[in-house]
Amino acid sequence: MRIGVLGTGNLGVALGAAWTRAGHEVLVAGRSAERAEAAAEQIGGRAVAPRDAVRDRDALLVAVTWTGLPEMLRLAGAHEGTLAGVPLIDPTNAVEHGVGELLTSDGRAIAEHVADWAPGAHVVKAFHLFPAEQWQPGSGPVAVTMAGDDPAALDVVGELVRDAGGDPVVLGPLRRARQLEEVGGFVIGMVFAGHDPHTALPALPPELLADLSARRPPSAPASRAPRA
Repeated sequence: MRIGVLGTGNLGVALGAAWTRAGHEVLVAGRSAERAEAAAEQIGGRAVAPRDAVRDRDALLVAVTWTGLPEMLRLAGAHEGTLAGVPLIDPTNAVEHGVGELLTSDGRAIAEHVADWAPGAHVVKAFHLFPAEQWQPGSGPVAVTMAGDDPAALDVVGELVRDAGGDPVVLGPLRRARQLEEVGGFVIGMVFAGHDPHTALPALPPELLADLSARRPPSAPASRAPRA
């Protein structure tokens, strides 16, 4: 695939490098051309201007702080429709640092705001729960929960999740991204309080999980099965 990465931070670099190792072509752009060059060198991709990073791409990742999202998308021309029809991955957490409380002024998920700022883009919430270190070679597999409205975009992002070493699980449409972001806030709050978030979640035996999955309501989304 041809992938664009908007952002030069740790997560964008880690995922971009994982996708390069999987054989994808990665272009990276940021607000600083110098930082984009450094990130591209780590990724094994190529640094370009923001508008070039989104041109003719099969998927896009916007990996900047949530307060920097409007400017980054503006630099890419998103308000003009340059991202229309493209799967746009949003891994940001719009939460108070160290506390985890959702900070969007209207209570909507930041992913829903991204959809407003990038008209026509197929926004998918994903990759927001794990640090960049998770996507290094040799890391164990993890489930990557996703939310989005376009089935084809979810399939594309699911493939990129697998290529990065994760197992894609679709929670539902983009309106459920708020739940995913609240979970991110919960994890952040637990960690800064000195607790392992896993200790606050029930551990279910495999046979119970299989039984519950078999009794899943018809309206509930099914996770994409990992490829053989």
